[in-house]
Formats: sequence, structure tokens, C-alpha cells
Amino acid sequence: MLGVADQQGLVTRLNRIEGQVRGIRRMVQEPRACIEILQQLAAAEAALNRISLAIFKHHVDTCITTAIANGDPDRHAQLNELVDIFDRFAK
Repeated sequence: MLGVADQQGLVTRLNRIEGQVRGIRRMVQEPRACIEILQQLAAAEAALNRISLAIFKHHVDTCITTAIANGDPDRHAQLNELVDIFDRFAK
């Protein structure tokens, strides 16, 4: 689980991305030049990827490490889930 400080930081970043997406919607409705919209889409996607990486890192550093250190019987399943989610992000 994420700590309170981590949650707050991620929520702040997600709120910023939400604002970016609303801005992109307005750009589409106005309409704006395709290249401008694509630039904003790339920026929003990169911001989401940074959040994904932060949560992924936290999961490896805390959840997986704790499961392995404690000899959790589900540790193999957790490692398999980690590989699966990594595969989804790699596509």
C-alpha cells in the first residue's frame, strides 16, 4: 500500500494530468492544429508513464521485497503478477 505522502504526491500529479486532458478536449473542440494536440497528448502520456513507474517502483521496493523477505507463500504469484504488469507496460 502507498503511504500517505506518496498518495498525496500522486494525487497532485493526477490532478495536473486531469487538467491536461480537459485542455486537450478543449483543443479538439475548438479545433486546434493537429500537431498542437499531439504534443499535448504526448505530454499527458509521459506524465501518466511517470506515475506508473513511481507506483511500479514502490511495489517492487515494498510489496515484493517484503513478501520475499518474509517467505510469503504467495511470493511466486506476486512475482508472476509483476512480470505480467511489466509486460503490459512494455507494449
